[in-house]
Amino acid sequence: MKIPEKFMKMKKDKKMLTAVTALGISGLLLIMISSLIPEKKQPDESAEINQMVMTDAESYCSETEKRLEEFLKNIEGAGDVRVYLKVGSNEKYVYATEGKRSRSENKTEEEEKYVIIGGGSEKSALIETIEAPAIEGAVIACSGCDSPIVQEQIYRAVSAALGIPTGKIYVTKLK
Repeated sequence: MKIPEKFMKMKKDKKMLTAVTALGISGLLLIMISSLIPEKKQPDESAEINQMVMTDAESYCSETEKRLEEFLKNIEGAGDVRVYLKVGSNEKYVYATEGKRSRSENKTEEEEKYVIIGGGSEKSALIETIEAPAIEGAVIACSGCDSPIVQEQIYRAVSAALGIPTGKIYVTKLK
Protein backbone atom coordinates (compact mmCIF):
# COMPACT_ATOMS: atom_id res chain seq x y z
CA MET A 1 0.00 0.00 0.00
CA LYS A 2 1.36 3.42 -0.97
CA ILE A 3 1.43 6.50 1.23
CA PRO A 4 -1.39 8.39 -0.54
CA GLU A 5 -3.64 5.34 -0.14
CA LYS A 6 -2.81 5.08 3.58
CA PHE A 7 -3.49 8.78 4.00
CA MET A 8 -6.90 8.46 2.31
CA LYS A 9 -7.74 5.43 4.48
CA MET A 10 -6.69 7.33 7.62
CA LYS A 11 -8.79 10.32 6.52
CA LYS A 12 -11.90 8.17 6.39
CA ASP A 13 -11.28 6.69 9.86
CA LYS A 14 -12.75 9.26 12.31
CA LYS A 15 -10.97 7.88 15.38
CA MET A 16 -7.57 8.07 13.69
CA LEU A 17 -8.25 11.61 12.43
CA THR A 18 -9.30 12.72 15.92
CA ALA A 19 -6.19 11.15 17.49
CA VAL A 20 -3.81 12.81 14.99
CA THR A 21 -5.51 16.19 15.49
CA ALA A 22 -5.38 15.84 19.30
CA LEU A 23 -1.67 14.94 19.17
CA GLY A 24 -0.94 17.92 16.92
CA ILE A 25 -2.79 20.35 19.19
CA SER A 26 -1.14 18.94 22.33
CA GLY A 27 2.30 19.30 20.68
CA LEU A 28 1.60 22.94 19.88
CA LEU A 29 0.40 23.56 23.45
CA LEU A 30 3.58 22.00 24.88
CA ILE A 31 5.70 24.26 22.69
CA MET A 32 3.74 27.34 23.84
CA ILE A 33 3.99 26.31 27.51
CA SER A 34 7.74 25.70 27.26
CA SER A 35 8.25 29.27 26.06
CA LEU A 36 6.54 30.56 29.23
CA ILE A 37 8.78 28.58 31.63
CA PRO A 38 11.83 30.66 32.63
CA GLU A 39 15.20 29.22 31.70
CA LYS A 40 17.67 28.33 34.41
CA LYS A 41 20.27 31.07 34.28
CA GLN A 42 23.88 30.20 34.86
CA PRO A 43 26.06 32.61 36.81
CA ASP A 44 26.75 35.77 34.84
CA GLU A 45 30.17 35.09 33.34
CA SER A 46 30.47 38.52 31.69
CA ALA A 47 30.40 40.31 35.07
CA GLU A 48 33.04 37.90 36.36
CA ILE A 49 35.24 38.49 33.29
CA ASN A 50 34.84 42.28 33.63
CA GLN A 51 35.93 42.06 37.28
CA MET A 52 38.99 40.01 36.29
CA VAL A 53 39.88 42.52 33.56
CA MET A 54 39.56 45.45 36.02
CA THR A 55 41.77 43.61 38.51
CA ASP A 56 44.33 42.87 35.80
CA ALA A 57 44.35 46.51 34.65
CA GLU A 58 44.79 47.75 38.22
CA SER A 59 47.57 45.27 38.96
CA TYR A 60 49.28 46.21 35.66
CA CYS A 61 49.12 49.89 36.62
CA SER A 62 50.40 49.41 40.19
CA GLU A 63 53.17 47.06 39.05
CA THR A 64 54.31 49.57 36.40
CA GLU A 65 54.24 52.38 38.99
CA LYS A 66 56.43 50.36 41.39
CA ARG A 67 58.93 49.44 38.68
CA LEU A 68 59.15 53.06 37.48
CA GLU A 69 59.63 54.34 41.06
CA GLU A 70 62.49 51.91 41.61
CA PHE A 71 64.08 52.96 38.34
CA LEU A 72 63.74 56.71 38.94
CA LYS A 73 65.28 56.43 42.44
CA ASN A 74 68.51 55.45 40.68
CA ILE A 75 68.77 58.81 38.91
CA GLU A 76 71.45 60.86 40.66
CA GLY A 77 69.87 63.61 42.74
CA ALA A 78 66.26 62.34 42.41
CA GLY A 79 65.99 61.24 46.03
CA ASP A 80 62.69 59.75 47.19
CA VAL A 81 60.24 59.20 44.30
CA ARG A 82 56.48 58.62 44.03
CA VAL A 83 54.77 57.77 40.73
CA TYR A 84 51.13 58.02 39.68
CA LEU A 85 50.11 56.74 36.26
CA LYS A 86 46.94 57.58 34.33
CA VAL A 87 45.86 54.45 32.51
CA GLY A 88 43.39 54.57 29.64
CA SER A 89 40.70 52.03 28.96
CA ASN A 90 41.02 48.44 30.08
CA GLU A 91 42.78 45.72 28.18
CA LYS A 92 42.06 45.62 24.47
CA TYR A 93 41.09 42.35 22.81
CA VAL A 94 42.29 41.71 19.27
CA TYR A 95 40.19 39.06 17.58
CA ALA A 96 41.49 36.62 14.98
CA THR A 97 40.21 37.23 11.45
CA GLU A 98 40.33 35.32 8.24
CA GLY A 99 40.02 36.90 4.86
CA LYS A 100 40.05 36.29 1.20
CA ARG A 101 41.17 38.50 -1.60
CA SER A 102 40.03 38.40 -5.19
CA ARG A 103 41.46 40.30 -8.09
CA SER A 104 40.04 41.12 -11.44
CA GLU A 105 41.40 43.41 -14.13
CA ASN A 106 40.87 46.78 -12.41
CA LYS A 107 39.40 45.73 -9.11
CA THR A 108 40.65 44.10 -5.93
CA GLU A 109 38.12 42.91 -3.35
CA GLU A 110 38.94 41.97 0.21
CA GLU A 111 36.65 40.28 2.67
CA GLU A 112 37.47 39.74 6.35
CA LYS A 113 35.49 37.74 8.88
CA TYR A 114 36.09 36.97 12.55
CA VAL A 115 37.11 33.42 13.39
CA ILE A 116 34.27 31.88 15.40
CA ILE A 117 34.80 28.99 17.79
CA GLY A 118 32.31 26.83 19.67
CA GLY A 119 28.97 25.52 18.59
CA GLY A 120 25.29 26.09 19.17
CA SER A 121 24.61 28.91 21.61
CA GLU A 122 28.22 28.83 22.87
CA LYS A 123 29.75 30.56 19.82
CA SER A 124 32.35 33.26 20.39
CA ALA A 125 35.09 35.06 18.50
CA LEU A 126 38.63 33.71 18.84
CA ILE A 127 40.87 36.11 20.80
CA GLU A 128 44.25 36.48 19.09
CA THR A 129 45.97 38.76 21.60
CA ILE A 130 45.18 40.89 24.64
CA GLU A 131 46.90 44.26 24.63
CA ALA A 132 47.79 45.93 27.93
CA PRO A 133 45.97 49.16 28.82
CA ALA A 134 47.56 52.28 27.34
CA ILE A 135 49.32 54.66 29.73
CA GLU A 136 48.04 58.17 29.02
CA GLY A 137 49.96 60.27 31.53
CA ALA A 138 52.27 60.31 34.53
CA VAL A 139 52.78 62.43 37.64
CA ILE A 140 56.16 62.13 39.27
CA ALA A 141 56.90 63.59 42.71
CA CYS A 142 60.50 63.51 43.90
CA SER A 143 62.46 65.17 46.66
CA GLY A 144 65.39 66.18 44.44
CA CYS A 145 63.58 67.84 41.56
CA ASP A 146 64.70 71.35 42.58
CA SER A 147 67.49 70.96 40.08
CA PRO A 148 66.46 71.56 36.44
CA ILE A 149 69.00 68.91 35.36
CA VAL A 150 67.32 66.26 37.55
CA GLN A 151 63.88 67.34 36.30
CA GLU A 152 65.02 67.01 32.67
CA GLN A 153 66.49 63.57 33.34
CA ILE A 154 63.23 62.43 34.94
CA TYR A 155 61.14 63.78 32.04
CA ARG A 156 63.32 61.97 29.50
CA ALA A 157 63.49 58.73 31.51
CA VAL A 158 59.72 58.55 32.02
CA SER A 159 59.03 59.44 28.39
CA ALA A 160 61.38 56.74 27.16
CA ALA A 161 60.19 54.09 29.65
CA LEU A 162 56.47 54.59 29.05
CA GLY A 163 56.54 55.69 25.42
CA ILE A 164 54.55 58.87 26.07
CA PRO A 165 55.42 62.46 25.13
CA THR A 166 56.88 64.76 27.78
CA GLY A 167 53.76 66.93 27.53
CA LYS A 168 51.85 64.15 29.31
CA ILE A 169 54.32 64.02 32.19
CA TYR A 170 54.28 66.30 35.23
CA VAL A 171 57.21 66.43 37.66
CA THR A 172 56.79 68.13 41.04
CA LYS A 173 58.56 68.43 44.39
CA LEU A 174 57.77 65.78 47.01
CA LYS A 175 56.95 67.03 50.53
